[in-house]
Amino acid sequence: MLSMSNEINAKPLASRPKLSVCMATYNGERFISRQLQTILSQLLPDDEIIISDDSSTDKTVEIIRAFNDSRIYLYNRGQALDSRIYSYKSGQTFHSPCYNFEHALKQANGEIIFLSDQDDEWKDGWVEAALTALRDVSLVVCDADMIDAEGKLGPPSEVRIFLKRPRRTGFIQNLYRNSYIGCCCAFRREILEVALPFPAGLPEHDWWIGLVADTFFSTKFIRDRKVRYRRHGSNNSPTGAKSTNPLMVKLRMRWNIGKALLMRSFSNQAGESGIRFLLKNRMSASSGHTSQQEDMKG
Repeated sequence: MLSMSNEINAKPLASRPKLSVCMATYNGERFISRQLQTILSQLLPDDEIIISDDSSTDKTVEIIRAFNDSRIYLYNRGQALDSRIYSYKSGQTFHSPCYNFEHALKQANGEIIFLSDQDDEWKDGWVEAALTALRDVSLVVCDADMIDAEGKLGPPSEVRIFLKRPRRTGFIQNLYRNSYIGCCCAFRREILEVALPFPAGLPEHDWWIGLVADTFFSTKFIRDRKVRYRRHGSNNSPTGAKSTNPLMVKLRMRWNIGKALLMRSFSNQAGESGIRFLLKNRMSASSGHTSQQEDMKG
């Protein structure tokens, strides 16, 4: 049987592995139509878009249904309240973009998973670039153009997500400050099988997925700008914004994430990946950690 990497190498893009694009929505009527158009144009008939809507009160669900596309699977009734979720917004089911994404990821059937926000846009060639990178690694992160609410590029100093701060692989670095921007990520299913279910009190889905990939598998950042990341007044987590959490909250979050990763390494979910994690860290202690990445300064 072919491994996932060999399977990607062996198949031309016209007969590539099935893709699942996972999206979490909440009151996204303003931009959701454009985002879905840019995604659907790059998918094949057997691919899927999994959308988990957290009880939107605007026309988000209506707009999604109007596409009438068999590749779109909409989950908008949620599930029973989850005691792991620590934040609260009246009238919502998941009360958290993070766990709304988790719900979408749990429904995914594809061999390759893409994350997508409701308000961005995909640029042509994102699927092809991701699949090319995933021949060698388990998770890839592309660069992105920064656009405003009207779709216009930002000033030269902010036109790229990676321009101000080069992104790097590495557990310690990314535990300190997350480099994994969810809307720019694509990964193999093997990561999903270790990342789910999310641990309690998780602040960001992409932070957890990136750390799982960095810890147990392999990751890569590429220069290609394949997403148009939209900054507007209603972003859930503006990229590059400095956290306003108190120091003790930051330390507690990182402690809990580190502990969850350690526990996951000994679980049945990680399996051989947990063994690779232990060997990887033992080897890096003596020879230094090496990672697959591209210089994001250029």
